[in-house]
Amino acid sequence: MRKHIKGNVSWVGYLDWDLQKFHGDDFTIHHGSSQNAYLIEEEKTILVDTVWAPHQFEYIENLKSEIDLNKVDAIIVQHGECDHSGTLPALMKERPDLPIYCTANAVKSLEGQWGKHGWDFHVIHTGDELDIGNGKKLIFVEMPMLHWPDSMATFLTGDNILFSMDAFGQHYAVGELYADLADQDTLWNEAERYYANIVSPFAPMVTKKVKEITALNLPIEIIAPSHGAIWRKDPLQIVKAYAKWAEDPREDRITVVYGTMWHGTEKLAHAIADQLSLKAPHTIVKVYNVDHTPKDDIAYEVFRSKAVAIGSPTILNGVLDSVAAFTYYLKSLKLMKGRKAAVFGCYGWSGEGNKVLREMMANAGFDVVDTEIKCSWNPENADLEQAAGIADALLSGESASADAPVESSGKWKCPCGYIYDPAKGDPDHGVPAGTPWEKVPDDWTCPVCHLPKNAFTKLD
Repeated sequence: MRKHIKGNVSWVGYLDWDLQKFHGDDFTIHHGSSQNAYLIEEEKTILVDTVWAPHQFEYIENLKSEIDLNKVDAIIVQHGECDHSGTLPALMKERPDLPIYCTANAVKSLEGQWGKHGWDFHVIHTGDELDIGNGKKLIFVEMPMLHWPDSMATFLTGDNILFSMDAFGQHYAVGELYADLADQDTLWNEAERYYANIVSPFAPMVTKKVKEITALNLPIEIIAPSHGAIWRKDPLQIVKAYAKWAEDPREDRITVVYGTMWHGTEKLAHAIADQLSLKAPHTIVKVYNVDHTPKDDIAYEVFRSKAVAIGSPTILNGVLDSVAAFTYYLKSLKLMKGRKAAVFGCYGWSGEGNKVLREMMANAGFDVVDTEIKCSWNPENADLEQAAGIADALLSGESASADAPVESSGKWKCPCGYIYDPAKGDPDHGVPAGTPWEKVPDDWTCPVCHLPKNAFTKLD
């Protein structure tokens, strides 16, 4: 069933009320989700994206009930990930001659996932236009690393709708379709949680792309993302929120995270939380057991926090695998720079846990304070009293430990994760080993995602 948006534009997507996990088990779905696809019917009939393969039958049958598929003039594939292109093979069986407009990287991802079938690809670049009649046209904007190298957005003139793909979305099923009709607390919580876990690794590109879209002076009246609610009232509010989150999302919050075997480290965690609340009554303090709360929910809290205390008992000369996995996840999000961290934990015999955890958190980008609690066996009053020291360190200006590991100087990182190492260069693309960053040609691009040189950030 189509839902009218504006003019000759309709929503023809899928509301996925039952979805519980996304990106494998990395992202937890609390309020359902949607795969938004759109139908534009001007002199030319255009489809914008499809839906996930499990829902391909509903999508195709819904389209057939609304339009003659033989009258579709083109499909815009803004991103090759399965939740948006999953029904494309079924659609192309119905219409093998259908032109596909997408980025060059999307050709790679689509053929890589669905095979090479000789589909009629039309590669777009930022600023390219497609006349669809009735005085309207589609303007394409490449959006690499928001959040895949193949991503793009599409602007419909006349109706002034920005089809923004994964940018500005949420995993949130909204039957009413629009952001202004959704529960506002849930909407904004899910929008920021989506940003923290999916978009934040590419924050430098968010800042750049927001400026680029603003510079285009497009009269945006509606932002229609590929997940969640559509923004029609003050649509730029979500663009402004992205700019803020990309610059500095930290609030007056501290998150305490722990794993525990026999409740000793758990007692330390709660003692630290009590001291934080006592010393800073206006600071929001939350405590999470990594084995009881999805890691993406905890990461969202850390994303909003100015500091974190993290603890694990020592096990097998290291830390609990759940704690280690959580620190690895935080590192993958590339969003922890500027946040303090403190470590704590119990041990029975060797006690290496704190040292291992300190290194993990430093490698994840945290400024790890020297103060810690290292408790032999079950904590006694003297151990619990040390929680005040951690609270003071996280609330004050204490600097990081001098021996915290840092990245090698001279390296530059792309938002996609590729690191340019001058010692290695990029010989396959004309940059010999030993070439410093300043000597890399200005027209050189990332060998993985093809972002330009100016998208890279220096590793301290």
